[in-house]
Amino acid sequence: MQTSRLGEILVKNNLISREQLGKALEEQKLNGNQVRLGSILIKQNLITEAELTSFLSKQYGVPAVNLTDYEIDAAVVKSIPAEVVQKYQLVPVNRAGATLIVAVSDPSNLFAIEDIKFMTGFNIEMVVASDRDIKVAIDKYYDQSASLADVMGKLDIEDMEVVGDIDEVDVGFLEKATEDAPVVKMVNAILQDAIKKKASDIHIEPYEKLFRVRYRIDGVLYEVMKPPLKLKNAITSRIKIMAELDIAERRLPQDGRIKIKLGGGKDMDFRVSVLPTLFGEKICMRLLDKGNLQTDLTKLGYEPDALKHFQHEIHKPFGMVLVTGPTGSGKTVSLYSALAELNKVSENICTAEDPVEFNFAGINQVQMHEDIGLNFAAALRSFLRQDPDIIMIGEIRDFETAEIGVKAALTGHLVLSTLHTNDAPATVSRLLNMGIEPFLVASAVNLITAQRLARRVCAECKQPEEIPVQALIDAGVPADEAPSYVCMKGKGCPVCNNTGYKGRVGFYQVMPMLEEIRELILNGANTSEIKRESMRLGIKTMRQSGLTKIKEGVTSFEEVLRVTVSDD
Repeated sequence: MQTSRLGEILVKNNLISREQLGKALEEQKLNGNQVRLGSILIKQNLITEAELTSFLSKQYGVPAVNLTDYEIDAAVVKSIPAEVVQKYQLVPVNRAGATLIVAVSDPSNLFAIEDIKFMTGFNIEMVVASDRDIKVAIDKYYDQSASLADVMGKLDIEDMEVVGDIDEVDVGFLEKATEDAPVVKMVNAILQDAIKKKASDIHIEPYEKLFRVRYRIDGVLYEVMKPPLKLKNAITSRIKIMAELDIAERRLPQDGRIKIKLGGGKDMDFRVSVLPTLFGEKICMRLLDKGNLQTDLTKLGYEPDALKHFQHEIHKPFGMVLVTGPTGSGKTVSLYSALAELNKVSENICTAEDPVEFNFAGINQVQMHEDIGLNFAAALRSFLRQDPDIIMIGEIRDFETAEIGVKAALTGHLVLSTLHTNDAPATVSRLLNMGIEPFLVASAVNLITAQRLARRVCAECKQPEEIPVQALIDAGVPADEAPSYVCMKGKGCPVCNNTGYKGRVGFYQVMPMLEEIRELILNGANTSEIKRESMRLGIKTMRQSGLTKIKEGVTSFEEVLRVTVSDD
């Protein structure tokens, strides 16, 4: 197998350890061997792309190239079919007589080279390029899916039959309208474009004189297109049919799911939410890509001390660990990462989720169905009759769920859950407001972590940014450290779609339930008093966590100000 051969060579040359290779191969196996070993090693920060490319170039005696410097001729692109390029993850770069020069990320894959040689009739010469550069080149030269601009350009609105108000149209007519080729192409293009741009959510929004589509990319919404208003009902109904929802019902909210098969055996799930608004139904689709799910706690952005506290508390045999933050702050990923670390044959893990976003082998996951009475409280009661060791509650929303969770934590079970609060100290007040007694909160809760997600500065185009020293001090940087701070900001490049940001990182406030904090809770202290005491005890706030990320060059000054508040 090519991937393990590459790993053995890297171990032999002391670029990675045998243990690191084992962990990388384990993650590759979890991803169904769909992700290349080199990509996993880079993702785990065990080796950089440049180091890997340079090493492979020397090891196999083939030149290394930077594909961003090349503009590949159309005739060369056509020499290898798109499906073959996708299968082997390589691109033809140039042609000289009977020789075709092909860029690969893994020169040990001789089977791929022989296959292409047989298929094209050319002599094949290899050059080495980074995995990422090859993916970018494939997207650029071989993406056959219609772009949004192409679909919009080819739409002939005059020839289309427009669907009027749903109240005035029979369902049969509406279904027929959703099968029109332009509507189908437009919806497919929206979904494919969102996947390509690594959006986390798609918003399709009707207004009185406007119909627009927005993507949330790295936590920020961008408008991508404005379809003709007269296609509003047809597009909405097409998505509802794909999600197996009732297209005749337009007065009530509905929830569904769309599953799409991608190349290479990958699946993409879209969680669909339909909300009736004044001018039609607004659709929000959340993209769930298990292949990109990061469940390694060490890669989420926790500072070393915070990570140490978090790992220590989740490995206790009983008690409650709470993860807090607004919707879209990465709470589910943090819980899944904790469960992935705890998932052993010796542990019985039960989760109650609404919805189940990703499925894990070895964990008993239960989907909530409020309409038939299966809510978090009902699921929790059932779990306690299932001999559990670890229980995960998707969200504590009411007194009943909180009470059962606290009792489970006090009777020998580890309980993980989420709450919607602004920070860790505010979580105590939220539980008290729900009706949980102070002595129960102080006894049951082991740790509370609050979090936010901020955008990472693009590694390809980041450069130093001048920030006034006083602005840094006002933001919370100690006066003696402020002059030495070097802030980074992305200039904007093709890799980050000229935004200056690529990917996200977490800011964390991890508050273990220390004795001093327990005493304050029992004495009826308010949120401000608990926050002051936690800071005195050395617990970092989210603003301080963000400032640490600035110092490390991970994020920008403006991002920290955008997602966190002052500690004053």
